[in-house]
Amino acid sequence: MVFSLVYLIVRKLLGLVLIIWRSELSKDVELLVLRHENAMLRRQVPRPRYQSADRIWFAALSRLLPRHLWPTVFPVTPATILRWHRRLVSRTWTYTDRRRPGRPPTQAAVRNLIVRMARDNPGWGHRRIQGELARLGHQVAASTVWEALNAAGIDPAPRRSGPTWRQFLSAQAHGLIACDFFTVDTIVLKRLYVLVFIEHGTRRLHLGGVTANPTGAWVTQQARNLAMDLGERMGSLRFLVRDRDTKFVAAFDEVFRAAGVRIIKTPPQAPRANAICERLVGTLRREMLDQMLIFNEKHLAKILTEYAKHYNRHRPHQSRNQRPPMVETTDTRPITDLADVRSVRRQPILSGMINQYHRAA
Repeated sequence: MVFSLVYLIVRKLLGLVLIIWRSELSKDVELLVLRHENAMLRRQVPRPRYQSADRIWFAALSRLLPRHLWPTVFPVTPATILRWHRRLVSRTWTYTDRRRPGRPPTQAAVRNLIVRMARDNPGWGHRRIQGELARLGHQVAASTVWEALNAAGIDPAPRRSGPTWRQFLSAQAHGLIACDFFTVDTIVLKRLYVLVFIEHGTRRLHLGGVTANPTGAWVTQQARNLAMDLGERMGSLRFLVRDRDTKFVAAFDEVFRAAGVRIIKTPPQAPRANAICERLVGTLRREMLDQMLIFNEKHLAKILTEYAKHYNRHRPHQSRNQRPPMVETTDTRPITDLADVRSVRRQPILSGMINQYHRAA
């Protein structure tokens, strides 16, 4: 490699000496030919790859021309030549002989303990956790605790103003009801609007209604119908969670305020604040609406009513220990003979799209 580089340099220097002793006319003609050839090559190869010898040759010749002539002569820009020089300097002066090992990394066991303390104690910040670690004999800097919590996706300095949405919804589950709109497009591309309610404590679904024109009066009437259906259980509700949709007019809120229910508006573009209702809409789409074509408003209302019965009376929910919303206890008696197909009965729902299974009488 070194000998080939020296050979190329000597060859270029000899060629430079020959050019100096040649006549001016021959030099000009050769320059014109070379420039034309260079322009042709640039059209064929937009970004040529240069070797180390090419970079050295361009850098050496750059000293013989003023900087303002570089764009018309050289195929590279001045910034490229300077970048080549910086790269050469960085490769030469690496200072590898002066490098020393830095601070040892924090042990994985200590990092796991930091994350465990933060999750067990949501109100603790990184300095409180540092103090607890010091009491246990782990001398860790506060910045290290901060980095470990941040890497685990935990706020190193938790908010003191109040609980998160998850904590609030969990603590107030039995007094919460949520509502939301979702749309369904019919086979003729007519958009229908569906209003649904869900009780957080029992996960009970209430179908508000289906319409193609959700006016304020229609939405208010659905709130009155829900209040009548709930009856005395309306008094056990404390909060209604809804988004900031303009279809929820003031009269809609007044129906719930009259029963002592406080309206909680979710932040803009924050579906997690109404996560249970959003999950319900996703379940309706996955299990039913995405699997069939809707003809009209009457058809949609019919299948939603049939699915609501299945959802409330049969469909198990993880948050209720696999119990349906309207079932308080689960029959845990084992089936004695699983080989007998008559011991389990299948009941088709929505023309067989969904199946329910019951014990044989």
